[in-house]
Amino acid sequence: MPITLHRDLPAYRILEREGVMVMSDDDATRQDIRPLRIGLLNLMPMKIATETQFARLIGATPLQIDLTLIRMSEHQSRHTAPEHMESFYHPFSEVRDQRFDGLLITGAPIEHLAFEDVTYWPELREVMDWTQTNVHHTFAVCWGAMAMAWHFAGVPKHELDAKAFGCFPVANEAPASPYLRGFSDECVIPVSRWTEMRRAELEAAGMRVLLGSEATGPCLVEDPARRALHIFNHFEYDTDTLKREYDRDVAAGVPINVPGNYYPGDDPARPPLNRWRSHAHLLYGNWINQIYQTTPFDLAEIGVERAG
Repeated sequence: MPITLHRDLPAYRILEREGVMVMSDDDATRQDIRPLRIGLLNLMPMKIATETQFARLIGATPLQIDLTLIRMSEHQSRHTAPEHMESFYHPFSEVRDQRFDGLLITGAPIEHLAFEDVTYWPELREVMDWTQTNVHHTFAVCWGAMAMAWHFAGVPKHELDAKAFGCFPVANEAPASPYLRGFSDECVIPVSRWTEMRRAELEAAGMRVLLGSEATGPCLVEDPARRALHIFNHFEYDTDTLKREYDRDVAAGVPINVPGNYYPGDDPARPPLNRWRSHAHLLYGNWINQIYQTTPFDLAEIGVERAG
């Protein structure tokens, strides 16, 4: 089954050309099936690239997905056209009374700030609390994952001596997890961050590491108490995402290492290889499937038992 997107959304045309099954809103209403309602709280500055990356992954499953794009109510994007935001995004204040089968919370390039210093932190805290009553399962990415772990469990983020930047192997530590069905014993994932969360502190807070690395620490963590996954790295990245970050910093004169294990022979003059795409689809497909297996058919029932 396809993912339902507005026909005018740039991701619709991009994914259609790639062969991903997409369906317009009008076509979806003619199907007698309840799609899974998935929200994407997009905190990244380059909205279109990020929404396309996640739509690509969750749109490759056999289930019909109704994707709702969400933004912080008062925060204004400086890198995406206001017309795009007005046409396709809903401020959180407009969806707070709705229920969702799943919610994705992206990262944000603000790792150097204390959480409390982020301008939209008070509303983001409202969003995270709202997931406990209005969302069946949450999947938070990179800074968004760190924000959830801090908000709910007081797990701190720690500054790294040098940026973790490149493609790093991670070990499958929970092969029986439904989220890791079909995963190899080891896989590679893009990493781009200046901070980390530490295994001992996550586990002390009741969380379980599913994917981990000796070089870059925990990667994928399950928080069963909050029905959430946290991933600190970036399976959703395009093939050239790390290259664009590297080229940007080089052009700006910012000291940056060549992303490790990314270019063939670590030579930035050669095209990078994508060695994480299959596991990216596995993980997000498993997440969607697990939601489908456990979510109530009636959306109105999401959160009822937990709130009571």
